[in-house]
Amino acid sequence: MSKPLPAPPRRTFLSAGAATVALASTMRAAAKPGPARIKIGQIGTSHPHALGKLDTILKYPELFELVGIVENDQKRRQTIAQRYPTLRWLPEAELLQSPGLQAIAVETSVDELAPTGLRCLQAGMHIHLDKPAGPTLEDCRKLHEEATRRRLIVQMGYMFRYNPAFEFLFKAVRDGWLGEITEINGMIGKKINDSGRQNLARYEGGGTFELACHLIDAMVTVLGRPTRIQGINHQTFPGKDTFADNQLSIFDYPKAIATIRCNHIDPLGWARRCFSVTGTLGTCEIRPLEPPTLRLGLDRDRAPYKRGYQDVKLPEATGRYDGEFIDLARVIRGDKTLAWDATHDLAVHEAVLRASGMIK
Repeated sequence: MSKPLPAPPRRTFLSAGAATVALASTMRAAAKPGPARIKIGQIGTSHPHALGKLDTILKYPELFELVGIVENDQKRRQTIAQRYPTLRWLPEAELLQSPGLQAIAVETSVDELAPTGLRCLQAGMHIHLDKPAGPTLEDCRKLHEEATRRRLIVQMGYMFRYNPAFEFLFKAVRDGWLGEITEINGMIGKKINDSGRQNLARYEGGGTFELACHLIDAMVTVLGRPTRIQGINHQTFPGKDTFADNQLSIFDYPKAIATIRCNHIDPLGWARRCFSVTGTLGTCEIRPLEPPTLRLGLDRDRAPYKRGYQDVKLPEATGRYDGEFIDLARVIRGDKTLAWDATHDLAVHEAVLRASGMIK
């Protein structure tokens, strides 16, 4: 049998049918203020998701008090300050010593994520760490060992965990609607310019390391740690740069095969992004991923859904990162535990590194 899913995150305790009606109202309810706002800071603004995460923190003042933000690049800091004139800019050491500070969103460049996150944990802070968790498996392991030792939270910034289509899919799998899982297929890509290629060429793992990690996280959520991994990593323009821009990863499980593609020379990449899970009793297909559209195929009626293929009405997402920060607040307050633990995160990171060729 496939490895059981981790404990369900918020909202997925609902039946899959009821979830489509109640997700939006539950998200807003989860944001109701508790006894005190959580004091949070952000380190770094150079990660591709950094400003989106900053916007999300500022979006929920009933949950978070933004203590300050760190950016060592003065030119970048001046540019961002024009957009956010009220931000408080601090050196890292001063931010980490701020009275009452509880959490840090780590949004540095990818190569600085793991060491920065480790410093935050050593200072006693919970962290939201953007992806991926460093260029080695040891980077990720050290983070979780430190967090476990200090009883702190490491929330990885895999952006599809709280996407309503993925939540529906995870619940359908958990409830047995799809039967025993036999197949997963995913594709994520886009066409990037020369400067983007040069930036990602710094990482041997290319697009699979930097982007397809999101889908590998979802795959491991469904099936757990793969038994064998094969990565095919093409450099389309080897005379131009060393960027692995067209990649196929194959993950073998005892009773399933998963494939994840990542293509950075795809002019229609955003529209073609997809993720599907098929089992002995049905299938879920998400395409596109954002804003998500989901088709459900069943071999029998599963109220309120009927046998055969049908579109599933999903709630409109309030924001790409809203769910993860609302959930982070609930976990820090002790209202729940984080659904993705250290074992999961390490399995994901190992799969990413092996598939992308960064672990031979």
